[in-house]
Amino acid sequence: MPTPPSVLFVCVHNAGRSQMAAAFLRALGGGAVEVRSAGSAPKDTINPVAVEAMAERGIDIRAEQPKVLTDEAVQASDAVITMGCGDACPVYPGKRYEDWELDDPAGQGIEAVRPIRDEIERRVRGLLASLDVEAVA
Repeated sequence: MPTPPSVLFVCVHNAGRSQMAAAFLRALGGGAVEVRSAGSAPKDTINPVAVEAMAERGIDIRAEQPKVLTDEAVQASDAVITMGCGDACPVYPGKRYEDWELDDPAGQGIEAVRPIRDEIERRVRGLLASLDVEAVA
């Protein structure tokens, strides 16, 4: 059986965008994709508004913890999706890189975070299609 594709989502704090993207990929990928997320300068906790926004979609990310970006995580991933971490993200030959320009949900209310969440979901669905993985929902 072929090894499932692996995706790493990276943003600065690993508290909002990358956590939402990882949660959507886990939920929509149905286990067919290995999912990681990390931050170049991770916060201590997940953004509570991101938790609330994802709960509205039936996805619970309360137990997630921001993680520091490591070279090992990048090397172990087939695709690296960055979200505003700029030059802090290491680049390795042979990896697929995408930079998703998305507003940072930090300090934003739920009304501002919902469109960010929805755009992340749209992009994750496109990512699944590009990986030849059918979304489960």
